[in-house]
Amino acid sequence: MRYLHTMVRVTDVDASLDFYCNKLGLEEIRRHESEAGRFTLIFLAAPDDKARALADKAPMVELTYNWDPEEYQGGRNFGHLAYEVDNIYKLCQHMLDNGVTINRPPRDGHMAFVRSPDGISIELLQKGDPLDPAEPWASMKNTGAW
Repeated sequence: MRYLHTMVRVTDVDASLDFYCNKLGLEEIRRHESEAGRFTLIFLAAPDDKARALADKAPMVELTYNWDPEEYQGGRNFGHLAYEVDNIYKLCQHMLDNGVTINRPPRDGHMAFVRSPDGISIELLQKGDPLDPAEPWASMKNTGAW
């Protein structure tokens, strides 16, 4: 058995790709559109997983966009996606500068939670040892559920 992907339903392809690719740093691997099924599937991978995603079709995140409007509720009941990052402070600053909600700042230099446009929690974990606490992060308060 091996892990393939996690599917997340999205309501706005452009906003979701902006978040997952431009702000979080994932890369689009492939896309499938089904006229008959009226949906679009977009598969994304973390940069360090790109070669494996291309060769093995895993591990990835699958964004599913249903063409007919639906209202999704309770992004928190999904749980969260988690990514190991090279520099949690640098990535969180980039995301904050680009309007991303940071629900749990990286006060400890180890962990943060951000929120996608559809309310999905994304956990960011510092690769290796935690970074030394640094401002402005060390004194920031949580901004929402994570």
